[in-house]
Amino acid sequence: MLLACSLLAASPETLSRPTPAATASAERLRAVGSYAVVVSSKTLADPRWQKVCDTLVRRYEAKLVTWDDEVASARPPLAKAMPNYTCFVARPDECNRDFVVRVHRLTRRLDADPYTDTLWGIITGYDAADAERLAAFEGPLVLAKVLSGTTGGKVGPFDSGAVFDEGKAGRMRAKAPGGSWKEKGCPADSTKAIVDYLNNERPDAFITSGHATQRDWQIGYSYKDGQLRCKDGLLFGRDTNGGRFDIRSPNPKVFLPVGNCLIGDVPGRDCMVTALIRTGGVVQMFGYTVPTWYGKGGWGIQDIFLDQPGRWTLAEAFFANTQAMLHEISTRFPKSAGVNFARYDLEKRRGLLAELQAKHGITNRDELGLLWDRDTVAFYGDPALDARPRKRDLAWVQTLSFQGKRHTLTLKATRSGSWPSKPVFALLPHRIANPKVIEGGDHQPVVTDNFVLVPLKGDFAGGDRVRIIFNANRTAPL
Repeated sequence: MLLACSLLAASPETLSRPTPAATASAERLRAVGSYAVVVSSKTLADPRWQKVCDTLVRRYEAKLVTWDDEVASARPPLAKAMPNYTCFVARPDECNRDFVVRVHRLTRRLDADPYTDTLWGIITGYDAADAERLAAFEGPLVLAKVLSGTTGGKVGPFDSGAVFDEGKAGRMRAKAPGGSWKEKGCPADSTKAIVDYLNNERPDAFITSGHATQRDWQIGYSYKDGQLRCKDGLLFGRDTNGGRFDIRSPNPKVFLPVGNCLIGDVPGRDCMVTALIRTGGVVQMFGYTVPTWYGKGGWGIQDIFLDQPGRWTLAEAFFANTQAMLHEISTRFPKSAGVNFARYDLEKRRGLLAELQAKHGITNRDELGLLWDRDTVAFYGDPALDARPRKRDLAWVQTLSFQGKRHTLTLKATRSGSWPSKPVFALLPHRIANPKVIEGGDHQPVVTDNFVLVPLKGDFAGGDRVRIIFNANRTAPL
């Protein structure tokens, strides 16, 4: 159920459950007992892949949902369960671009509103053992050291790391624990240096952009450099002289290919996603399954995740960014809210964007870009895994208290600043129905059964506080 009303966001890091008096306590969405595992009957019939599902079912007391011909057929049991988290377990020959598009559309159709109804991820792997490792990894994963191959990577939240400049050969920055970022030189071909950092320095976050395909990442963007490639499930570097440097970086890490084309697509067993999981140590990642030219589906996740360090897990940032795009479509381009593109193979069909514009009467670049990005970014890994940087000094504190039907949400600025370009976002501590605002009505946020999205604009000053009170029926704990 959906209601547009005035509401400021409550982050799960400062939820309170009054008994009668409210005291703030850290809390996340409930996974145990509110988690679904969705898998094809064919995959479940393989004992090795069944073990992956069994691991998740045991960990989370999860509901097991199977499908036969089409993943969309999982809708009725998912809609009945309405889980907080949904993990799609899929062999690499199942979870291609079309599968990702269908999962996006399926998870928006569990109730009547146009937003996504469950935090979701896909667990796959070069083989079932790799997928099992993702299913069994419990975390939490604190992201302290970063390796970045993009000048646009936001590295401020990390304690240490290295940044290799994709725009200028031989330039990098490095930071030691307790220190500051300092300019350093590196070889003009940085392939081996990047591989050595992955193998020896144990970064737990890896950020890239620039040119890529399903089977490589091209390190230099505006100059010639080497590549990271994959073959037979193995990740390796190939420099400009043809030298090969194997990557063995087993420590758990997240991968943020914020601006890479195609790197999130799984066209089969041998691809970057499966190699990153197998020998790159990646336990969570997102990625475009299409050529990227608009950017909100990838860079937008980084903005939410790293502009508010420690507030959101990576899975939550992916979820929040998707809802922000859906909100922008529904408010700026309501006639296009129900448009579903039938194809995305821009890499093969150069005139595709013009065809889509003509077919759907699209005249605005933002409209086309939002529709392009909305269904094409994949998320891999357990969606309930807590992977995030250490919490930093945030620009505002979000608190929520509730007693009976009454919910009080407060946002307090800790310093002067401006509201982010993305709406302020909040996951509610339980599912609700029939919300009715008692206090506040001028911020025009959207309230669904499990989250709140607030398109705040303008500046705020330190100490500014907004209190919103609304009544709502609680339908299920989160």
